[in-house]
Amino acid sequence: MPHDLLAEMVSAVPMPALMVDQTERIIAANTDAKTLLGQNIEGRHYATILRQPQVIDAMEQSLRTKGPAKTRHLANDGAQDTTFEVQCRYMNGVGAVDGGAVMAVFQDVTHLEQASQMRRDFVANVSHELRTPLTALMGFIETLRGPARDDVAARERFLQIMNDEANRMNRLVGDLLSLNRVESEERVRPKEQVELIGLLQSTLNSLRPLAENASVTLTLDAPSEPITLTGDSDQLRQVFTNLIENAIKYGGSGGVVDVRLTASERDTAMRGPAVRVQICDKGPGIDAVHLPRLTERFYRADSHRSRELGGTGLGLAIVKHIVNRHRGRLRVESDLGKGSVFTVILPR
Repeated sequence: MPHDLLAEMVSAVPMPALMVDQTERIIAANTDAKTLLGQNIEGRHYATILRQPQVIDAMEQSLRTKGPAKTRHLANDGAQDTTFEVQCRYMNGVGAVDGGAVMAVFQDVTHLEQASQMRRDFVANVSHELRTPLTALMGFIETLRGPARDDVAARERFLQIMNDEANRMNRLVGDLLSLNRVESEERVRPKEQVELIGLLQSTLNSLRPLAENASVTLTLDAPSEPITLTGDSDQLRQVFTNLIENAIKYGGSGGVVDVRLTASERDTAMRGPAVRVQICDKGPGIDAVHLPRLTERFYRADSHRSRELGGTGLGLAIVKHIVNRHRGRLRVESDLGKGSVFTVILPR
């Protein structure tokens, strides 16, 4: 096969690709391969370019057996580590004296590796979050069967702790199920009409007992006219319940949690008609270093305090997915010592 035709064939592959013949030299490489491995690679021995032992072994195997081989190539694009799946296939009648050559194609599977790592991290986090209350329950059960069997005061205290730990596990399982549900529905656009002022008033009424126990005053600042939008009322109630409850628990030291609702015909974030719901507290605030990661699963700005208050570390992740489903935006602003503002922007 003429070299020019061979080069055109390799160039047509829509991912990094190169060809090595029986002289063990690279006889053709497309632009993507040169970007990945270096510009002046044609004519050089493949081992000096590929370098990674597993890739060299796969190429050597395919050249020797004239059969397929597969491996992984690890690289870095300057911003992150990348992973390529390398497929080697032998072609007869090409290369030096038409002795045959191997084409190696590099498919970027970084996103698959990242997804796999996220699943592993998620399972590890869930296991850790469940093991902590389970360990406590098992310890107290053992104690109640032994030394505290006839100690009424200790038995009542231990049973209360066991009840709290069981409730913690129940909340975690509930949030996991909720997160799974909202993730599965994220691409399905809601269709019902929701009256937002009434929904916020109902949400605030359900949270007033919690606020009163924390000595927090809840206020609602909203227009007098009804505001409707297309949404899922149950999910939006979950968003505002999570955000207001967090404001009471973590920002309630300021004594007030304000909920503000505004509507505009052209919101700068949505570039069209939208509503903004802001949940404002005057608590200790959140360090700026934590803000970009607040919506990550199991991420906590203050792990110890979050667990003490019954947090599962999934509430804001659930909020993010619900807001995404509504094609909205979630913004967080906070100053240490001055409080925090969580803003939900929803298109109308």
